[in-house]
Amino acid sequence: MNKNSSKDAELLIRHGKAVIETELQAVSDLLDRLDDSFARACSYILECQGKTVVIGMGKSGHISNKIAATLASTGTPAFFVHPSEASHGDLGMITENDVVIAISNSGETDEIITLLPMMERLNVALIALCGNPDSSLAKSATVNINVHVSQEACPLDLAPTASTTAVLVMGDALAIALLEARGFSTEDFALSHPGGTLGRRLLLRVQDIMHSGDDIPCVYEDTLLVDSLLEMTKKGLGATAIIDADNRVLGIFTDGDLRRALDNGIDVHKTGIAEVMTSASKTIRADVLAVEALSLMETHKINALLVVDSNYTLIGALNMHDLLRARVV
Repeated sequence: MNKNSSKDAELLIRHGKAVIETELQAVSDLLDRLDDSFARACSYILECQGKTVVIGMGKSGHISNKIAATLASTGTPAFFVHPSEASHGDLGMITENDVVIAISNSGETDEIITLLPMMERLNVALIALCGNPDSSLAKSATVNINVHVSQEACPLDLAPTASTTAVLVMGDALAIALLEARGFSTEDFALSHPGGTLGRRLLLRVQDIMHSGDDIPCVYEDTLLVDSLLEMTKKGLGATAIIDADNRVLGIFTDGDLRRALDNGIDVHKTGIAEVMTSASKTIRADVLAVEALSLMETHKINALLVVDSNYTLIGALNMHDLLRARVV
């Protein structure tokens, strides 16, 4: 990098830091504005019998969409409505049982101001996130939360930067305050995120991924080792259960056990499986979360588990590959 390039890089970094500092100040200023208006807004949403509808134009529209998504995923049914589309039919999506959050930094966004008479006619609670407490929107709102910023991070003081960050943070504050008030749990979160990692970890159970029925590798205690190896190969789990006549688990034999047996010079054609099995095998119940099976495997450095019922009867089997395929790992 030449000298000029180095100076250019320093200038770019300085500009970037200035933006972050401006936005940090904008967010910090919000702390003094968390007052009774914020609490009242939360109360209206908590008491809402319908849904929370979030509206905003332009950059505020993108932020509105995100806030609606955050609310919906944290226990507050919510959706975004584009104010322009609302004027052309989508207003029918808003009912008298809903609460509306309207976002506008100026508080004079034409597309939102146009909707105010209809909001009043519907008699819905209107929560404004507005940067101008003296604006038309702020004065018409049931509750106005002041999200004013002293300046944008844009050097022209034009592009929505600090103002949209402030609104986004205030939206998160609302969502999490409501989450806490509702007692929303990690299990509740998982139910609305079944496709995510957390959802899989909190919802997926051993019975959902275990091998069962004829797919379980198992042999009786009087089986020769060589025949046990054939069962392991056929079922492809890298292990086999050893059971008694009542199908109760006596032990397990794994690929690791095979390597140790061969190192000891065991004759696979003459040795019975009961002589080389691991009798104190780790087992798990079918209704346990799959993530607990993962924890058990990692703790004991094993790659396979047998699944048993309350009588220690064999009902399933799984290995680390099953957890990988289920994306629990």
